[in-house]
Amino acid sequence: MNYYIISDTHGHLEKAYKMFEQLSEMTPDGEPFDAVIHCGDYQRDADSIEDYLGIPMISVPGNCDGARSRDFQIVFAPGHNILVSHGHAEGIDYGSERLAYLAREQGCDIACFGHTHVPVFREEAGIIFLNPGSLTYPRDGSRGSCAILHVDDAGGIFGKIYYYEDFFGSDEPKRNRGGYLRGLLNYSDRF
Repeated sequence: MNYYIISDTHGHLEKAYKMFEQLSEMTPDGEPFDAVIHCGDYQRDADSIEDYLGIPMISVPGNCDGARSRDFQIVFAPGHNILVSHGHAEGIDYGSERLAYLAREQGCDIACFGHTHVPVFREEAGIIFLNPGSLTYPRDGSRGSCAILHVDDAGGIFGKIYYYEDFFGSDEPKRNRGGYLRGLLNYSDRF
């Protein structure tokens, strides 16, 4: 199973489509993507992407969609259960403990999430955490990122973060999202 994983598109889908086309040729088994996983912000983006690409979409709403409580999906892959959550309701800004607890509670050993706009791929306490970052408003100094997750029939896992500038350069100007005060105003009413 090959999953194209994105998050925090915030209404801008151009990079998501460009990276999908680029990465379609780079799946570990050479097969096409089976589904897209969208880890929230914006739900309507997930619907548009599903219509445009014509492949199944697994998505969850994020804090910018008005989701205030736990809203998650579980994806069943060979030998693994994948939790998909935006992460804001689990306080991912302050640590991964609550997200790990939710994953264990749901019988999942992989947790895909968004919200922080910072890519993560690590294993901690038996849970694989995967945040694809954001192609629209990255917060890691890059031009944006997304991820591939591959689960083979024997339950083997391959995951990798891919950066936009590695394929399309860094000449495109970065979007200015605003500073510290905007961040406080943007997130203060979301919890």
